[in-house]
Amino acid sequence: MEQFRRRFWWCLLLSLPVVVTSHMVMGWFGFDLDFAGMAWVGPVLGSVIFFWGGRPFLEGGLRELEERQPGMMLLISMAITVAYVASMVTSLDWFDLDFWWELSALVTIMLLGHWQEMKALGQAQEALAALAELLPDEAERVAPDGTLEAVAVEFLQPGDLVLVRSGSWVPADGEIVDGATELDESMITGESKPVPKDIGDRVVAGTVSTDSAIRVRVDAVGEETTLAGIQRLVAEAQASQSRAQVLADRAAALLFYIATGAAATTAIVWALIGDGDEAVTRVVTVLIISCPHALGLAIPLTTSISSAMAARNGILVKGRLALERSRTVDTFLFDKTGTLTQGQHTVVGVAGVGIGDDEVLRLAGGVESDSEHPLARAIVAAAKDRGDVASATRFRSITGRGVEATIDGDAHAVGGPALLRERSLVEPVELSERIKGWKDRGASVLYLVRGEAVIGGLALEDEVRPEARHAVRALHAMGRRVVMITGDARQVAKAVGDDLGIGEIMAEVLPEDKDAKVAELQARGLKVAVVGDGVNDAPALARADVGIAIGAGTDVAIESAGLILAGSDPRAVVSIIRLSKAAYRKSLQNLWWAAGYNAVAIPIAAGALTWAGINMPPALAAALMSVSTIVVALNAQLLRRVDLRPPGISEDVRQPATTRATP
Repeated sequence: MEQFRRRFWWCLLLSLPVVVTSHMVMGWFGFDLDFAGMAWVGPVLGSVIFFWGGRPFLEGGLRELEERQPGMMLLISMAITVAYVASMVTSLDWFDLDFWWELSALVTIMLLGHWQEMKALGQAQEALAALAELLPDEAERVAPDGTLEAVAVEFLQPGDLVLVRSGSWVPADGEIVDGATELDESMITGESKPVPKDIGDRVVAGTVSTDSAIRVRVDAVGEETTLAGIQRLVAEAQASQSRAQVLADRAAALLFYIATGAAATTAIVWALIGDGDEAVTRVVTVLIISCPHALGLAIPLTTSISSAMAARNGILVKGRLALERSRTVDTFLFDKTGTLTQGQHTVVGVAGVGIGDDEVLRLAGGVESDSEHPLARAIVAAAKDRGDVASATRFRSITGRGVEATIDGDAHAVGGPALLRERSLVEPVELSERIKGWKDRGASVLYLVRGEAVIGGLALEDEVRPEARHAVRALHAMGRRVVMITGDARQVAKAVGDDLGIGEIMAEVLPEDKDAKVAELQARGLKVAVVGDGVNDAPALARADVGIAIGAGTDVAIESAGLILAGSDPRAVVSIIRLSKAAYRKSLQNLWWAAGYNAVAIPIAAGALTWAGINMPPALAAALMSVSTIVVALNAQLLRRVDLRPPGISEDVRQPATTRATP
């Protein structure tokens, strides 16, 4: 971009005296200049403009000729070479055609068009720079003796302990070992809401601690971080080609042959008419107007902008063809666990026998407080949400059955049906109806036991993502079919499907059989997109028309998916469809403009309408060609106005899990 900018301004400065001293221009504006050496202004300055200002085009044209891939640069170099030779021959009195001012204007306008093109492409690739700037230059490493030392981020190693202060960037991927905070992950996942993080949670380089200091044990640095993986994916996406781009490149090559043929035909016709000067002028004009700036820019700029927009919204386009196909997908096959659900259990039902629900949670939370089991953590979290957790002592794990502890001098235990069988306890009648409903939904049921009596029950389920409800509703509103696939039991899958409003469910499907289910849907004539976590879903992601891997972390670079969601919000699928449709629409608009412009302009440039008094000078052709390029660039920039924000979450889908009604 800088090269074309600098050459444009210098060539513009050099072109002014060439234009002013042109006899043709003086005749147009009715003034006369005459000074010693004026005849050499055009040849000297014009040669500088041709060889220095036109060098990028001459080198590009030679490269295309050597690679046998004719295109835009070869057409430009042919046009300015013909103009230069004709002008120099005229200066030597071998020909009668003053062409220096038009050559100067042509090169200057070409440089302006390329400068604006490079500027637009540079803006489209700003996502890479934005991602690179997320990493801090230095990190505070905690030494073994507890002291802090400032080190450059590149010197961090896996296993290092770093301090991340409030308001500071996380320097590397790792796990929180001390402290709790809320992280701003918007530049990674596109999610504007801060995400709570506690001990044991993973953090990603480039995110920001918003309210508290934390200590992080580094486990990935440099090229191994999630951020580096995202940068690679964005770069690959912007370097990849879509079907539309391949078509545009072929069209540009075809235009070279059309322009060459039109120029040859023009030269022959005007030579037969007997006007040699006009033949040269028309040939140069045809070559200029045929420069496929607009056609060559129509698709690459649109796709570059769309992939950059996607990256800023947490959607990583690994292959542009996947984004291009997304607009035609009519069936979205979602994996359940970790995609439509949180992938971790939460308390969805509580019932007490002779005590209140809050008391059941308080006691159960106290018993489970020293346990590291995922279900235990869910119970403790629910108890803390409701109030205080009971203080327990003499904690003991009962292998395969549950846990027990002493609270207020009484022995309490929490466990499943195996605990009741071991102690010969019977499920109270007061709980039977509630527990039957929980089991019918496929929920995990635990009992609270005090001494020899069952005093409460708890139901735990893999919590449905609130965002999933909105994603399903939005897809249905867009006329898309939503199917859920899972290896879970049918009653569990049906409960989640009913909650989300998904009518078609594929349950108890083994990971290795998921791709066969995709093939079944495709055999029904459906175009299928698979949305999964990228671990067990790789075969299905590869077989689908579009594979979408969801979730940041180690799966961000999964090879089987064409699109990757940096976060875990399934609503981004709706954004993918919107972006795909908008990018396709802009690509078509640009292609029609570029193709239509050349179809109309080439005959006029050749002089087909000279009989009607309509003529096109070479300088006007250069201006129109650059204007066409700018129109395409501006139209592509309008793509940035597309709203990619996911559908909002209304209050009715954000109710706490423990207050949801159960059968």
